[in-house]
Amino acid sequence: MYEGARTSVRSAAGDTEYFPVDIGLHQGSTWSPFLFMVIMDELTREIQDEVPWCMLFDEDIVLIDETRGGPNAKLKKWRHSLESRGFILSRSKSEYLRCGFSGAEADSGEVTIGGVVIPRVEKFKYLGSIMEEKGDIDEDINHRIRVGWEKWRKASRVLCDKRIPFRLKGKIYQMVVRLALLYGAECWPIKKTLRPKG
Repeated sequence: MYEGARTSVRSAAGDTEYFPVDIGLHQGSTWSPFLFMVIMDELTREIQDEVPWCMLFDEDIVLIDETRGGPNAKLKKWRHSLESRGFILSRSKSEYLRCGFSGAEADSGEVTIGGVVIPRVEKFKYLGSIMEEKGDIDEDINHRIRVGWEKWRKASRVLCDKRIPFRLKGKIYQMVVRLALLYGAECWPIKKTLRPKG
């Protein structure tokens, strides 16, 4: 696929001469995540459950079950499927979150990968959203507000410049600040106590 690949560098001074690219597929290549997802999907096709019981995005995998034994069984299948093909299922980056939405008590025991106990957390971030143990969204909303303010600060020179047309400022605000602020908001079950923050 990459045989004979050539590129040049564009700068303010002009473009360089074309030169060969000999490193093949690398981390910054746009093909890397696509090919990785295709391979992951193929390697795990026989063990994937329906959404939302199994969600796979690039190297981030979410396994959901109603009992603690369920994730242990799923992790065993995932570990065998991936590690038998040369991949490594990270023990240090894996974590689990228990949500007691049904009100039923959790069964005793631990979640493990190949004998290594996976730490239980009260919240974790998945694809930019923060999930909480009690089902609250306070932390996710606070995170989105911080991100919105950060984007505002970065774009404030443009947004506050009197020489820039108001319509252009509006478009920049919509695409930079508001988009970052409202990411995932369509899934939020807003409570009355959170409305003043909006």
